[in-house]
Amino acid sequence: MTALLAVDVGVRTGFACWGDDGRLRWYRSRNFGALPRLRRAIPALLDEVPDLARVVLEGGGPIADAWTHEADRRALTVQRVSAEDWRSVFLLPREHGGRTAQLKTISDRLARRAIAFGEGPRPTSLRHDAAEAILVGLWGALSAGWIRRLPPDLLR
Repeated sequence: MTALLAVDVGVRTGFACWGDDGRLRWYRSRNFGALPRLRRAIPALLDEVPDLARVVLEGGGPIADAWTHEADRRALTVQRVSAEDWRSVFLLPREHGGRTAQLKTISDRLARRAIAFGEGPRPTSLRHDAAEAILVGLWGALSAGWIRRLPPDLLR
């Protein structure tokens, strides 16, 4: 069994871990406060998933570069995806250009459906960066062929 770690890149970071069996293992968010603190934490964060094979990053810049560098050092498959690309799978075209608050609401609703689909732990609260990481991870699992098709309530 192997796993995929999805990361909503930022100093406030969202994480989601999907197994190659299509199950959502866990998700969370964490505020590192500063880039140097995040850079120091990346190796330990990758160590948390012993069967890690893939890292899917949404975002760019120096933070994504730091994730890519450490993942490459470990010979992990790295995939970068833009928000527009993964949203095109889950959102209707008219929703893509929505306001930030509207996109966060839609992502939250879809992430809760993805949690149920992936048989993940039910959230008591769900921050938007964790919600987006869940959806980025689901996109990555689809891209890797780990999930063959989605239920209709996740396709808009």
